[in-house]
Amino acid sequence: MSQSDTVDPLSSQITKKASKTSSSQNGTSGKSVLVVDDDRGLLQLIEMRLQAEGYQVHCAESGEQALDMLEQISPAAVISDLKMDGMDGLALLEKIHQVRPVLPVIILTAHGSIPDAVLAAQKGVFAFLTKPINKQELFSSLEQACKINGNEQEEQSTWCDSIITRSAKMFELMEQAQLVANSDVSVLVLGESGTGKELVAEAIHNSSPRCEGPFVPINCGAIPAELLESELFGYRKGAFTGATKDYDGLFVQSNGGTLFLDEIGDMPMSLQVKLLRVLQEEKVRPLGSGQQISVNLRVIAATHQKLEQSIADGKFREDLYYRLNVVSLQLPPLSERKEDIPLLINHFLKNIANKTDKPLKKFATEAMKLAMQYHWPGNIRQLQNLVEKTVALCPGQVISETLVANSLPTQSQQVSPLTEAKQHFEKDYVKHLLKLTDGNIPEAAEIAGRNRSDFYKIVKRHGIDVDRYKFSSDES
Repeated sequence: MSQSDTVDPLSSQITKKASKTSSSQNGTSGKSVLVVDDDRGLLQLIEMRLQAEGYQVHCAESGEQALDMLEQISPAAVISDLKMDGMDGLALLEKIHQVRPVLPVIILTAHGSIPDAVLAAQKGVFAFLTKPINKQELFSSLEQACKINGNEQEEQSTWCDSIITRSAKMFELMEQAQLVANSDVSVLVLGESGTGKELVAEAIHNSSPRCEGPFVPINCGAIPAELLESELFGYRKGAFTGATKDYDGLFVQSNGGTLFLDEIGDMPMSLQVKLLRVLQEEKVRPLGSGQQISVNLRVIAATHQKLEQSIADGKFREDLYYRLNVVSLQLPPLSERKEDIPLLINHFLKNIANKTDKPLKKFATEAMKLAMQYHWPGNIRQLQNLVEKTVALCPGQVISETLVANSLPTQSQQVSPLTEAKQHFEKDYVKHLLKLTDGNIPEAAEIAGRNRSDFYKIVKRHGIDVDRYKFSSDES
């Protein structure tokens, strides 16, 4: 089947015009994308949105038609609906990879389920997005897919190689991180414990003009206050009992590079004052010294705590907060990027095999489904721990569902406290209203039976980005 049989001539003209006017602005370089959906209305909606971003869009209304078109065109990526009459999205994915193994395929579905996501991940889907389609998540995933298929992998910097993801949310966050990296401003990385805040901080350092300098991490919550002070600021011989020689603290050691202050919320108030002074004056005075040392470094801080609440409780200085929080990056918990779970599990399995020089083990399909169903309160750190534990206990090459189940906390341990459960419900409820109203705060507040001011406070308390919902489209 020829391309002219499947693409409206007017649509082709619009595509050419859009690619000329938009590709230079959006960095898409007019790359070709094949979109497959048996819902003509949604197909046209996606086509228009991608054209506005400068992509050359080819449309197919079935998997069979898409395969015919692939004999005529060479798209940088494919976007396909999951549930279609005849050949569904997963069958299409399998057929595509038989002839074009490296062509990225993004699956869209309104019927997303854990088995679907697991199966898609095992078949090599690039991203698995649910309807209503979030415009920014789609664009972010598509941009990454086009880079991979555009033979640009060797040209890309290795600045974020340690971030293992196919999540649209993470792609968007890493794009923000790369922009921030070039500005040399202070960054506050927020997220639950175990989400990979240090990896993001190091990626920012690697992408910054300071990448040739040192990256020095320290966990402010893991060191007693008196030791933390000497570790950060250094000391001179005789400054205190046991100070038998001069020691350059971490500020001096980070000179020319980046100092990463993990769990900054646990830093004692007395040290917060000293930290603020160093940030303002760019000078540090070691303990027992009368002289200051000039330092030129970037500070990236991170915490799992709500620092606004710590300020209200008198446990964190407001002036230091604003000094550190020039730009903030919020890492999603693993429960919000479940498409990454198979990817992370396989990454950990390969690492273990390489370190132990033993054959690679794998998760059984049912074991992978169980991992996808679990909520992972300890996030990636907990997932890594489980993989290491199950590998050690597995006598064969396939890790079973039973072994994974026995390695997870019991059901009684998984029950959240009432306060936490209420918070999760409230956050999910507000997100649902914002989806229904396309991010319209007054309309959402009216549905919730709250005044606009109170509703906005709830949105702010949960750190919900209203703009994300303004770009969501309704299911067709």
